[in-house]
Amino acid sequence: MQNSDALVYSLAVLLGICAGILEVTVGDILATALFVLVSTLILGFMRPRKAWRWLVLVGVFVPMSRLMAYVAFGQRPYHAQIWASGLGFVTGIAGAYGGATLRLGVDELFRHKSQ
Repeated sequence: MQNSDALVYSLAVLLGICAGILEVTVGDILATALFVLVSTLILGFMRPRKAWRWLVLVGVFVPMSRLMAYVAFGQRPYHAQIWASGLGFVTGIAGAYGGATLRLGVDELFRHKSQ
């Protein structure tokens, strides 16, 4: 793994932790879903190859934060909150592959043609 890849993976983990904290503190699934969408969109644009890894790295922290809030603080979630925390993966798919597609489009538009 290159040094720049380690930096992007660290950014993905940090954004995932932020998404999890947002889910637990605010409790609004729409805000969390939009945060996951934008985060994976940016990561997919930065590194378009294997875009699925960004949705896994960012999206896994949302249900994990619900679990940690229950274990550490005793915050009992409703059944709907448990299912809704998994919906971050759906917006993560759209964001990661949308960013990868956007990057490929930008690369194609601004590619220098050699003669």
